[in-house]
Amino acid sequence: MANLNWIAILVAAAAGFVVGGIWYGPLFGAAWMKERGLTEEELKKGNMALIYGTTFLLSIVSAVFLGHLLAHFGEMSARSTMMISTGIALGFIVPAIGTNYLFSRASLKLFGIDAGYWVVFYAAMGAVFVFLG
Repeated sequence: MANLNWIAILVAAAAGFVVGGIWYGPLFGAAWMKERGLTEEELKKGNMALIYGTTFLLSIVSAVFLGHLLAHFGEMSARSTMMISTGIALGFIVPAIGTNYLFSRASLKLFGIDAGYWVVFYAAMGAVFVFLG
């Protein structure tokens, strides 16, 4: 992992984290809470430092592994980088959460919100690797 671009990794993790704030905030926050059966008051009861801190650490883990995978291929076009980045979400993450949502009887709307988030999350990280590679 010595050939990783740690600045790109940290920026990619931050980009994914910001996507989450926008996605589950102004874009789909109300719909997500309704589908989850949560209220603003219930969400505020959580340990926000732990939740956001751990979420950012997990974003770093995702960025490290995406960066490692992309570095393995060497020089790539922006198109290839974006195809791999979004392909991870579409080929691995979306089917995995889809399976969980089927068995837990979660709504199609909730699946769409969460699956869409992961596609945009990985696209944002891929875009960072395109520009900071």
